[in-house]
Amino acid sequence: MNKLIATIIFIVTSSYFANPIESAEASTRHSKHVSKSDHSKSSSTDQPRTVASWYGAQFHGKRTASGEKFDMYAMTAAHKSLPLSSYVEVTNLKNHRSVIVKINDRGPFRSKRSMDLSYAAAKEIGMNGPTEIQITPIANDSSLELLTRIKDDKRG
Repeated sequence: MNKLIATIIFIVTSSYFANPIESAEASTRHSKHVSKSDHSKSSSTDQPRTVASWYGAQFHGKRTASGEKFDMYAMTAAHKSLPLSSYVEVTNLKNHRSVIVKINDRGPFRSKRSMDLSYAAAKEIGMNGPTEIQITPIANDSSLELLTRIKDDKRG
């Protein structure tokens, strides 16, 4: 019984301190990013520079605030106040890579951070830890068209 408890503690501790973004193999495919002029955005709600982190395995499969299961491999994010099921463009200000994510959860619950990205979204924009980002909301009427165009670009 003691060996079992020790093993569980070791696994939990190891997974807490491991950083899967740094240890994951580099992606061989490069995604095409949409330029800011390709879709309409509401500039009145644009946020200046802010800090984001990411979350993954410890929440994978658990329910989000929107009611769906969290998938660390989906392009999703948690935000304290943006509407659930809305889409935003998140840009890493260090390397200017961007990704479009769906807001499906609430958080983060740490000060000085305004967004938690899923593992896949964080990897896509090259995050290794807390990173300075810019969040740009996407108008609801253009979200579906934009996401369809991005999917088509990745296929072709």
